[in-house]
Amino acid sequence: MKPKYRNIFFAVGVLAVVVMLCTFDMSYSDLWSNIRKAGYWLPVVLLLWIPIYMLNTWAWYVIINDGGRGRLSFWRTYKYTVTGFALNYVTPVGLLGGEPYRIMELTPYVGAAKAASSVILYAMMHIFSHFCFWAFSILLYLVLYGTGMGPGMALLLSVFSVFCLLGIYFFMKGYRNGLAMKTLRCFARFPWVGRRIRGFMERNAEAIRKVDSQIAELHAQRKSTFYGALLLEFLARLLGCLEIQFILFILTDKVAFTDCVLIQAFTSLFVNLFFFIPMGMGAREGGFALSVGGLALSGAYGVYTGLITRLRELVWIAVGLLLMRIGNKRAN
Repeated sequence: MKPKYRNIFFAVGVLAVVVMLCTFDMSYSDLWSNIRKAGYWLPVVLLLWIPIYMLNTWAWYVIINDGGRGRLSFWRTYKYTVTGFALNYVTPVGLLGGEPYRIMELTPYVGAAKAASSVILYAMMHIFSHFCFWAFSILLYLVLYGTGMGPGMALLLSVFSVFCLLGIYFFMKGYRNGLAMKTLRCFARFPWVGRRIRGFMERNAEAIRKVDSQIAELHAQRKSTFYGALLLEFLARLLGCLEIQFILFILTDKVAFTDCVLIQAFTSLFVNLFFFIPMGMGAREGGFALSVGGLALSGAYGVYTGLITRLRELVWIAVGLLLMRIGNKRAN
């Protein structure tokens, strides 16, 4: 990637972090008091995301190197993974910062078509694993609490189940037939940006068709790569549930890992419903409070969990932006 483009991504990330720090809805004295209360569990939570990002990296690395060993090392892929997620955290609507950055960084190593298809495939896999995780959590809730479920919760789970099944169907259909061209056609109907997207489609029609063919080929002919990457993403989500358990250990020792899975599932669903908010500001805290309340835990637990999670995100955003500035060797 040209340095000027990397500088633009870096400036956008830094500006977003500054805005978030200036609009933090808590005094710095209260914030420091809560950090001290976390004790050694705070560094444990921060370090937990090293193996989580390793699983994310491994899933993308499998897709990049499908069909042969590529020129991109695992650790450079790890660097682009962490930085890509950092940009997605601070970008409204998500995927509008991290994915273009990854494509531009990857292009010198594998070419534009392979870079675009692997990034799109991984983004699809990352979102698809959300739906698989939510569907798994619905089954888990039915097993654990289904006998005492009221009519309101039954209706809510029915709506969530339909939503998950529709999402899984949509992505499986996209994997079979390709999704790039259809997605661009949808965006082409939007006002203001539609004309530019149509022009882009006309100029790059052949490249877009090639990306779609590579997406369909991975699912049809190399199922081991497809399901291996999906399993790694799913395991990353399960490992991420430990973060909630570690945070709740600060407040109580009476919380099961299965409950943490349910809290994570409901909160992530709540945040994704408000995908247009950078870092899910407010939505994440509300999701935590509602989910722990639904499991007969104190709502204050949810607020505190949201606070520590927000701190962890800020630290890893800073790490991602720092990684963007180091180790940028040229690749032809």
